[in-house]
Parts: sequence; C-alpha cells; structure tokens
Amino acid sequence: MSKITIIGSGNIGFSLAKGLVKSNIYNAEDIVLTRRTLASLSEEVALGFGVSADNSTAIEGAEIVVLAVLPQQIKKVMEDIASNVQPNQIMVSVASGVSCQDVKDVLGQDKIVVRAMPNTAIAIGQSMTCIATDNASTDAVNQVEKLFEAVGSVVVINEDLMTSATALCACGIAFFLRAIRAASQGGVEIGFHAHDALKMAIQTAKGAADLLLQTHSHPESEIDKVTSPKGCTIAGLNEMEHNGLSSAFIKGIKLSAKKAGGLYNE
Repeated sequence: MSKITIIGSGNIGFSLAKGLVKSNIYNAEDIVLTRRTLASLSEEVALGFGVSADNSTAIEGAEIVVLAVLPQQIKKVMEDIASNVQPNQIMVSVASGVSCQDVKDVLGQDKIVVRAMPNTAIAIGQSMTCIATDNASTDAVNQVEKLFEAVGSVVVINEDLMTSATALCACGIAFFLRAIRAASQGGVEIGFHAHDALKMAIQTAKGAADLLLQTHSHPESEIDKVTSPKGCTIAGLNEMEHNGLSSAFIKGIKLSAKKAGGLYNE
C-alpha cells in the first residue's frame, strides 16, 4: 500500500498511526510522522515510523496526508505544503471548524479533501470519528473511513454537521468523563473510599454504554428496567432532573457546537 503522512503527531496523529499498524493496514515504515523538531519524535523512531521536521518534503509520494494540527495552526501548515500537494493525494483534515472549502482556498480547488473528527479515545482504539466531505469521491471517503475504523467507530455525515459532531463526540467525551467524576463524588459522600467509588462509577458507566451498544435498545427502555414503583432509582433520577441534569447536558452540547464553529477564524 502507498504511504501515509501524518502532519502533527500529537495525541490524535500518533494514536492514529499506532492504530493503523496494530490493524495491519500499514507497516510502521509506510507512515511518516512530522513535528516541528525531530528531537520530540524519539518514541516514534523507536517504533519504526518514518519521521520528518519538514512537512513539505514529508508529503512527497504519500497517497493520504492527514493534517492533525489545531485549527489555529492549520493555515500556516497548509501554506507551507501547498506547492507540493498533488491533485491525486487525499487530504484529511482533523482540525475542527475548518471546512473543506477553507482547505481548498489554501491548497487549490482541484484538491481532494475529507474532514475527520475523532475523539481522544482514539488512544485506545475506541474513538467515535465523524467523516464528511464536500465533493470527494466515494472511493476517497471509503479510504478515509477505513483508516479511522482501525481506531474505533465511524459515521459518515453531511459536512454542515461537522461542528455538531465536534460538540457531541470530541467535546462530548469530557462531558461523560465529568458525569463519571460526579458519580464517584456522590459515592464518596455515601460512604465509599475515593478509589473504590471511582472504580464503581467507571465500570457502571461502561456497563451502561456496552448494554446499549450490544442490545441496540433505547436508553429509556433500559432505564424502565431499573425503575420500580416508589423505588430508589426513580427518586434519584427525578431529583437529578429537577436540578436540570438533561437540560444542562443539552445546553452544554449546544454551546460547544457554537464555539467549535468559530475556532479557525480566531
């Protein structure tokens, strides 16, 4: 298979590279990872990846180029590589709030651009990644889909929903983590040691998620199985709802989506 270049090997870029090797989609030597300084790529070198501090030469010969940089950095990175990007290369941007058109405005209108929005669970191969494009071919989208399936689940969506995907999946991981943290704090208040309470909250949350993934049932139907008349579960749930649990969650996701849309221009 042709090689892939990942520009910016922070958490997302490096995790993607490791996932691709683990899934036998690429060998480590088929992947080039870049950073501003070669000194900070020692771990990557030890694992057999190609490394470079020169983005422009690093993309030469790559079938796919992943731009795994922050939205505030992507414009400069694109300007640096623009003269070397070939029309047949698939450009994958993971920068939130940066449209396919934004990328083409710098790299050229004839370029193949696909956007991807993974989350930090990519580090353990459990990302929820959303993919979108303006007009890349089905074949190009399928290739990008295959990349991210190596590190979790993938949904292909319309491009106008990408900032929403950022809020629900990328920011969303923090919302669920905070909910787990809150549950563990409740556990301490009712008598458990902190480490036990956290372990219990984490496994309970994991069980809830796996229950929905494996049974394909709706959260409310699973909630109904736990809420008996005049019982302790419904009392706790209703107390949380009276204090705005669902409402706060929904408002947070809406505000994150609004914020995510403006990152490129800041």
